Amino acid sequence: MAFARRTFILGGHITPFIGKKHPDFIWKRHPDFGTRENPTLEDTISKAVNGALEATGVDAEAVERAWIGNFVGELFSNQGHLGAAVVGSNPGLLYKPVMRVEAACASGGLAFASAVESIQAGTDVALAVGAEVQSTASARVGGDYLARAAHYRRERQLDDFTFPAVFARRVKAYREAYDLSWEDLARVSVKAYGNANKNPLAHMTAVKMDLATATECGGANPCFLSNEEFSPYMRMSDCSQVSDGGAAMIVVSEAGLKRLGKSESDAIEVTGLSFATGNLYVDDDPLRMNTTVAAAQRLYADTGLTTSDIQVAEVHDCFTITELLMYEALGFADNGTGAQLVRDGRTDITGDLPVNTGGGLVGFGHPVGATGVKQVLEIFRQMKGLCGDYQMAKRPEVGLTANMGGNDKTVVLGTFRNL
Repeated sequence: MAFARRTFILGGHITPFIGKKHPDFIWKRHPDFGTRENPTLEDTISKAVNGALEATGVDAEAVERAWIGNFVGELFSNQGHLGAAVVGSNPGLLYKPVMRVEAACASGGLAFASAVESIQAGTDVALAVGAEVQSTASARVGGDYLARAAHYRRERQLDDFTFPAVFARRVKAYREAYDLSWEDLARVSVKAYGNANKNPLAHMTAVKMDLATATECGGANPCFLSNEEFSPYMRMSDCSQVSDGGAAMIVVSEAGLKRLGKSESDAIEVTGLSFATGNLYVDDDPLRMNTTVAAAQRLYADTGLTTSDIQVAEVHDCFTITELLMYEALGFADNGTGAQLVRDGRTDITGDLPVNTGGGLVGFGHPVGATGVKQVLEIFRQMKGLCGDYQMAKRPEVGLTANMGGNDKTVVLGTFRNL
């Protein structure tokens, strides 16, 4: 979209992303099981919202409008009506207009997009929130809940774990069409875990992954699908994490910056936004992510940016194959050549195009509604030198986010400039 008003991210807050294998997650094998409980959805929203207000020094009363991205609060937490839950997190938000938005795994991206569009329409101070708690159900029940991001009636029967099967189908097609080895996918996983190991907020911060383990199917890294056709094409290490967590950020206009007593150097500027939606009822080419391609073409046309301008990116890696397909859909690599970027180390933190520096969905975790907001804040944190042990050696000047819902059915892209 073309911007009528300058738009800025003033900062925000990311809660720890937790789940099984995280040291602070309480489950049956944890020594505190039975004496402590994990944060609820209500806790998570409150911590994200109030953390963002504190981090930016913004009073809740100054917020004019807010959005929260959440996918399946009704199923995992028996709670809908989450706009009112945002208001319940801080008395200063009482009677503000707050809305929940949903687009499966792009729900957080949609909250971000809504805030940006609101700034264009005249709002000066907006709040974008994303939150999800997914640890309240077993893996199989949770898999059924998350399958609602696909066309449930048509695709649910693929496997108990519908989405891993959907993307295993992409892996199968890609391997049949191109030169893709199991080691190529393993490198994506190892990169993600290695970055997460340096990130104290990451779900897999304490879990190591080596190339031999990530390449193997079996033992500590099983192929877990029951669908015999697709099972060989999806390892546990290829998957994003089922995480609990939240993120929230303050989005402002130029007038909003001044009203809050902030300068441009406190913020990063949103230079582009592109939002595209595909057809839920149709299976697209498994070798392409055409909705992402359409969104990217609009983004580059609107901003005048080219892929060579991007210095850091947060892309949706619900599975390792998705990251490679994102490289290609965004124009970072030609079709069938995404793995070469990883082989050459170009997308490492030390490369010329660092991608998912905090671990991405595979390493940082994937609380579905929070991911799109977290991605934007990760760009902010890299640009402002706030990433600690995983900080890039040179702070980037131009960044990109790509948040995807379902099987490339909803895509929200953003570009950003350091100030």
